[in-house]
Amino acid sequence: MSVPRRRLRGIAAAALAAGMVFSAAACSASDGDSGGEGGKTVVLQYFGSPGFDAAVAAFQTANPDIKVEAQNMGELKDFTPKLNQWLATGQGAGDVVMLEEGTLLGYLETPDKWTNLLDLGAASLEADFLPYKWANGFTADKSKLVGLGTDIGGLAMCYRTDLFEKAGLPTERDEVSKLWPTWEEYAATGKKFKESPAVKDVAFIDTATAVMQPYIMQNSQTWFYDTSNNYIVEQNPIVKEAWDFGLQMAADGLTGKLQRWQPDWNAAFANAAFATVPCPAWMTGSIAERAGDAGKGKWDIATIPGGSGNWGGSYLAIPEQSKNKDAAYKLLTYLTGKDGELSSYKEKGNMPSNVKALDDPAFASSTNEYFSNAPTGEIFGASAKSLKPIYLGPKHQGIWENHFETEMRNAEQGKKTSDEAWAKAVADGKKLAEG
Repeated sequence: MSVPRRRLRGIAAAALAAGMVFSAAACSASDGDSGGEGGKTVVLQYFGSPGFDAAVAAFQTANPDIKVEAQNMGELKDFTPKLNQWLATGQGAGDVVMLEEGTLLGYLETPDKWTNLLDLGAASLEADFLPYKWANGFTADKSKLVGLGTDIGGLAMCYRTDLFEKAGLPTERDEVSKLWPTWEEYAATGKKFKESPAVKDVAFIDTATAVMQPYIMQNSQTWFYDTSNNYIVEQNPIVKEAWDFGLQMAADGLTGKLQRWQPDWNAAFANAAFATVPCPAWMTGSIAERAGDAGKGKWDIATIPGGSGNWGGSYLAIPEQSKNKDAAYKLLTYLTGKDGELSSYKEKGNMPSNVKALDDPAFASSTNEYFSNAPTGEIFGASAKSLKPIYLGPKHQGIWENHFETEMRNAEQGKKTSDEAWAKAVADGKKLAEG
């Protein structure tokens, strides 16, 4: 997708803190006034596919005096520059907005832009959330709670059983999981897969960049930053190790060299062009959307190489500019409460961060019909309460998406050598981190 980008002088404080860029065209359905007549319209802005439709409908039924205007802002790359501009100019943001964990720390550096949820009564909700998810919603001085968690990204490996069968590999999920206790054994399985002439035109994994997130999340406590927000990527050997591992898979002919969230990647799902993809819980909904009815029952879910990990997850927050904070808080706490998060899980597969939802049989005993009735509650929930997320830093998402992911893909597609791409990514990431 195309993201309009240009930096605007004079309104950059909030966005520069987050390492973001701005859209030239500010726009909002609420035209800068997020409240409707009587202050009963609440604008909800989100990205991706969080599965809010049924939850919003249930909330409105229970709260007929509040109208929810739900705005799907596209993918994260579409939404981020718009939100940054609205925050910087003080108008246009929704009453409730979704923040991805890779961008969260940047927003926490501008606490004046956000409503303190503790002032609205959120302190009583602490026991409802996984400890790290609750703690990460606070500003550095712990005085302001900016966000409550929606989902977490418990990791697994999604795979196509029909392609595995053609390649002569096991198809049953427990047997598939045994193929790859480690990433090295995952790559070795990929080589066996590619030896089969029956799948000669099929990649084993969608892209080399897909390895980076789970590999680093499993093997390091930090990524681009240390916990003092110093840019330390060249001192973190795990990042280069993951980079080299992914590009070696590409050199071995195992990757599809696709760009995630782009039309070719979407089409590759429908065309069964690759056999495996690391899948946090939230991606199951994305896979089903793209692979469509033709893929139903042909996908299954095995454990991720390395055994566990976390990839992504989001928060809901209330911008300080909202004129409907009380109504917004009602909506926010419903969507991040047990019923709201179970609804999102049922609708799109987003894994709850609310402990009551995680413990509920509706999640813990759940299966996913699309993925061959895989016991998704068991698979994704196994490590949820013991997750140890790594420190991402304030401009993580921008550094990853705009520089490292882009340059790694350039190397994967043969446009640059790995050394050239790595040097460019390190240098450009440094400029963004320290700019």
